[in-house]
Amino acid sequence: MSDVFEGYEHHYCELSVNLSNKCTPTIIVDGGKQQREQRTAEIKAALDEADDLIRKMDLEARSLQPSVKAPLLAKVREYKTDLNKLKSQVKRITAPDISHSARDELLESREADTLTASNDQRGRLLMGTERINQSSDRIKASRRTALETEELGVSILQDLHQQRQSLLHASNTLHGVDETITKSKKVLVAMTRKLSRNKWIMGSIVGVLVLAILLVLYLKISH
Repeated sequence: MSDVFEGYEHHYCELSVNLSNKCTPTIIVDGGKQQREQRTAEIKAALDEADDLIRKMDLEARSLQPSVKAPLLAKVREYKTDLNKLKSQVKRITAPDISHSARDELLESREADTLTASNDQRGRLLMGTERINQSSDRIKASRRTALETEELGVSILQDLHQQRQSLLHASNTLHGVDETITKSKKVLVAMTRKLSRNKWIMGSIVGVLVLAILLVLYLKISH
């Protein structure tokens, strides 16, 4: 069922019970003229509000899917019938030309009808309140789930942040190692070049010495 419809229904049931309690002989008939007029005006204002709630329930029910719409429209028709009966009774009770005996008889009949309707409406109100409480419990459970999910998400984000920091640190370390290896490679290349140059120099010196020795030996042999 629609939560919006349940809200309208709950409000209507409360208003209907309140109206039924007000439509009693001691409230409508007793007292001075000004008090009766004030009470009648309050009842008519409550009837208008009940009319508005029924219209809202009707519009909400018609906007729902067919499987849900049918039973809700049946409820709306029932509420309309109850409200029309209540309007008729109030109109006859507050009519200026009605006789005292007819009014008393009408009020007695209305009291019996009101008691029955009030019991039915109270039952519907209790059922509506129970449904609203169940909906409230479901909403609370959903909120708890959402909070738990949010906390889990925050925990995961923190873990990911820590892992990101670790990866950045490892990346920086690898970058430093790479720079060290590059520098070492350059040093080794320079040393290799120096060694090659030194080998050429040593070879040149050895060659000169060999030539000098050979020249000395040649000169000694020739003399």
